[in-house]
Amino acid sequence: MFSHVILGADDIAEAKRFYDAVLGVLGVPEGVVDEWGRVFYAHAGGRFGITQPINGEPASFGNGSTLGFLAASPEQADAWQAAGVAHGGTAIEDPPGVRHATGGRLLYLAYLRDPWGNKLCALHRIG
Repeated sequence: MFSHVILGADDIAEAKRFYDAVLGVLGVPEGVVDEWGRVFYAHAGGRFGITQPINGEPASFGNGSTLGFLAASPEQADAWQAAGVAHGGTAIEDPPGVRHATGGRLLYLAYLRDPWGNKLCALHRIG
């Protein structure tokens, strides 16, 4: 359904350090900075980018928005969150753990905000 997702950041070098760390835990290769100064990550058919806002205004987060990344295990989701906090992110919501989803499904979720306030989630589907 999606071709790519892009979030804004005011400091691309800082964003690259943060996302190299959290996405590296998930097995995503380091981001590549393109000729326009944006950083892109490619993994398992998906593309994720970080850019300074093209309107020249400061980067801001979307209230009510969450960007989720797949984790292969609960341990990987925990490591993802720890890497994020170690690189300037903030742990939010309840501590990582099992949550009940629709249809009786179980999910393991870990949440954090990146240094620009974007809400992120590592999700592992149980069973």
